[in-house]
Amino acid sequence: MSEILSQAEIEALLNSLNGATPQAAGSLAGSAPDGPPRASGSSQRLATTSRAGTRTAVAYEIYDFRRPDKFSKDQLRTLQMLHETFARLAGSNLSAYLRAPVTIDLISLEQVPYEEYLRSINQSVFTIMSLPPLTGQAVLEIEFGLVFTMIDRVLGGPGKSINRTNLTDIERPLIRQTIERMFQALKSAWEGVVIVNPGIEGMETSSQFVQIAPPNDIVVTILFEVKVGNQRSAMSLCIPYLVLKPITTKLSAQKWFVSGSRRHSPASKRLLTHQVNQSKVDCAVRLGEASVTVHEFLNLQPGDLLKLNQYTKDDLRFLVGDVPKFLGKPALEGKKLVFAITDPITE
Repeated sequence: MSEILSQAEIEALLNSLNGATPQAAGSLAGSAPDGPPRASGSSQRLATTSRAGTRTAVAYEIYDFRRPDKFSKDQLRTLQMLHETFARLAGSNLSAYLRAPVTIDLISLEQVPYEEYLRSINQSVFTIMSLPPLTGQAVLEIEFGLVFTMIDRVLGGPGKSINRTNLTDIERPLIRQTIERMFQALKSAWEGVVIVNPGIEGMETSSQFVQIAPPNDIVVTILFEVKVGNQRSAMSLCIPYLVLKPITTKLSAQKWFVSGSRRHSPASKRLLTHQVNQSKVDCAVRLGEASVTVHEFLNLQPGDLLKLNQYTKDDLRFLVGDVPKFLGKPALEGKKLVFAITDPITE
């Protein structure tokens, strides 16, 4: 059923109600004339009215004016796909930064009044963010357990959580750096719709100081589950409708796929190049190989010598991952042993 009734449908509904009998009026309350009452939680009803000996079925939906729907199902689906991409990119960025496996999964996406969102939050760190060129502010909420787990990983620890509900002056810059890396993923995920430049406007530890929208305004809330190592916590993103209103026409799956199939912008290429350049790879120098029997291997002792198939005059192979990339020779730089590259391996 369409969300907006046409003029003809409205007149037909009014005419049927004007001629309804008391029995039919009872059916409008949610029950059929000769049957059991319908479930009160259903969003769609079928009212039966009688007029001039005829019966007419009129379908209608319950609409709550206190919680008006601002986004269509298609727009919510597009937002869900955008933030599933954000979750995947943010998980990859944090895995490299925290040196631990990080998995972020989107759990739910809803449109609710802002006061209802705040009531659902317990003790968390609220990062107030701007999304230029969009006007207004949004909120990234992270539970304290996840915050201290990430801070512990940044400082070289195993990722242990702390039972505390405040941040020290040293911890605030550390969590800001972590959040800025998630903003890079958010910018990349939104490029198909609008190029935003997320920035941190403030950081609070109490929801009463986070007033980005009037209490009754509709906001989009996206709930994530974040797993860092063996620790599981929750994270959410809250974006008011007024922030997204200028781009609601772009929040359709068709337009999103069309824009996503275009060639990458220079900004996305620079971001991709930066992320690739910051990636770490394992490198090794292969000194040579030797073949021994199992008996000889089991009888090896300290001080024994193994004859390799490598001549001292020949160059050694420098491997990136398991792939030989360069030729070179070992050398000394001060008191450290180094590898001097002589030629690339082109085959």
